[in-house]
Amino acid sequence: MSNVKLFEAQKVRTHWDEEKELWYFSIIDVIQILTGSNNPRRYWSDLKRKLEQEGFSQLYDIIVQLKLESSDGKKYLTDCTDTQGLLRIIQSIPSPKAEPFKQWLAQVGYERIEEDANPELSFDRAMETYLAKGYSKEWINQRLKSIEVRKELTDEWEKRGIKRGLDFAILTDIITKAWSGKSVKQYKKHKKLKSENLRDHMTNMELVLNMLAEVSTTEISKERKPTSIDESKVIAQQGGTIAGNARKQIEAKTGKKIVSKLNAKRIEGGKPKRKKLK
Repeated sequence: MSNVKLFEAQKVRTHWDEEKELWYFSIIDVIQILTGSNNPRRYWSDLKRKLEQEGFSQLYDIIVQLKLESSDGKKYLTDCTDTQGLLRIIQSIPSPKAEPFKQWLAQVGYERIEEDANPELSFDRAMETYLAKGYSKEWINQRLKSIEVRKELTDEWEKRGIKRGLDFAILTDIITKAWSGKSVKQYKKHKKLKSENLRDHMTNMELVLNMLAEVSTTEISKERKPTSIDESKVIAQQGGTIAGNARKQIEAKTGKKIVSKLNAKRIEGGKPKRKKLK
């Protein structure tokens, strides 16, 4: 799960590894904050050489490359490290912000523990993150509700023995195509997205219909209690079709397409205009 954390109003790209239960941080972002360098990549390159010369043999053991979203909206492989690795790197960076940043790191770790105990806190912090990215409060409220709906669905899938990863992706694709008329890949292409999260680029109406599709799938699954991936595929199709029928009825009454080409960069105030049906 990729995210953005704020240190003194400056962004630090992060990634939460659910399997390892570790936060990973963009080293470049941290260097930018601590040094104010105009070329943090060059600073990091020089620092790596310096650390190697000083005998830090485990340097490349603590670095992992993760795809994080850049300022141009695209995702690139980025040098990252966990909290322990970052603390070791910070020791080699002379900066008056080093100690406050260490305290911030400790707070980030503590917040994760808090969120596990009280899931509502994760919604509050997600609200802060989306606001920092420029989304409207109206859109954010829909997005946070969609996260809750999605969690209920994935919990139901896990209860039925569905495995995370490929199986989740297959079922999600079925639901998405059933309600929108497009596979996830086609939907992303329609919005000119690559590796970005599709839901983060949906309009309010798209989010509502996607939620209807997922909540319908959840409720049908709870009643049918499927025992195989094939049975869950049938239910995913049924749940998605309910929302698909709603989409078609709305489009017929309004004369406007719901599946929009707009992405987050072009959504203004969470209320983008939709093209009329031809």
